[in-house]
Amino acid sequence: MKRVGKVLLITLLSVIGVLLAGVIVLAVKSPGRLDGLRDANGKEIAGSLAEKNFIDIGGMRQGFFIRAENPENPVLLFLHGGPGSPELPYSVAYELPERLEKYFTVCYWEQRGAGMSYNNSIDVATMNVKQFVEDARQMTEYLQQRFKREKIYLMGHSWGSYLGIKVVEKYPENYMAFIGIGQISAQQESEKLAYDYLLNVTALSNDDKTVEKLKQFDKNAPDFPQQDYLMTCRGLLNEYGVGLTHQNISMLNLISNMLLFKGYTLSEKINYLNGSLFSLQLFDCAMNDNLFESSASFKAPIYFMQGRHDYATSYVLAQEYLNKIEAPQKSFFTFENSAHTPNLEEPEKFIQTVREILQMTYMQ
Repeated sequence: MKRVGKVLLITLLSVIGVLLAGVIVLAVKSPGRLDGLRDANGKEIAGSLAEKNFIDIGGMRQGFFIRAENPENPVLLFLHGGPGSPELPYSVAYELPERLEKYFTVCYWEQRGAGMSYNNSIDVATMNVKQFVEDARQMTEYLQQRFKREKIYLMGHSWGSYLGIKVVEKYPENYMAFIGIGQISAQQESEKLAYDYLLNVTALSNDDKTVEKLKQFDKNAPDFPQQDYLMTCRGLLNEYGVGLTHQNISMLNLISNMLLFKGYTLSEKINYLNGSLFSLQLFDCAMNDNLFESSASFKAPIYFMQGRHDYATSYVLAQEYLNKIEAPQKSFFTFENSAHTPNLEEPEKFIQTVREILQMTYMQ
């Protein structure tokens, strides 16, 4: 018995040691400040900008990062996805010398209730699209005034693509163009297309257990997609390469990137996790809105970047949506080897496409 007790004690101490080591590493990796922008040779770029800051907008303190190789470049406001999932920790981990910040001064705003803009006293009643649109307007005006720009660019990914559509629709005078990545269009219909795909691919894979699980849900039910379905569906989409990414990047990779991101303090990393859960309530706003009907006419150029394999926000529906909308200029860009996150999955093509858009807007 003594020997068993000794083994258990050693095991317990080992586990505690590993946990303590993990906490120490996490603390060291959480200085709460950005590294400077460096060139391909690792040398810090003279005159570049890598800033962490906060601003009072919409009645509360909200955080953001600004990065630019040259602050004189056009300004771009990036609207992250989730809802509640700021994306700079991910893009930094995968960035190449050809990055967005080479051609733009990029503001990575962390929306109300997310990341650095999360606190446990946020009024839940303010977590609505109207408030977020107004927050985005105030963030835009800050950037316009600070960098002396009449207009800036607006880019949104996933949930951010939905918010971006609402922002550019209401305040077109503020923007050179809107660029949607993994564009939301009619999310309820998108979920039905994803359901059909999963039912078909799991049947072809002879995954009878998953087929039976999926058949428990009725895609035509008034309450579809239910929360328990979404929890099942998201994992399956990722498993079959038609969800967050098509290949190579997993959710575990992304979580690890966030935890090791130097721009956050340890408490801000905890807030990131809390904010991701808190902000999920916003998803219903996008789920219950059909942009084909509610937002189809714009006074600013609209561009979509969509992964061919995206079933999280349907590639087919995004294409149909762009065909329907009216805008001074519009284009659809397909990423053949991507699912929902082409900006991370095909970074070289992403930057090339953004440069094309930049050139097109200058030629207007």
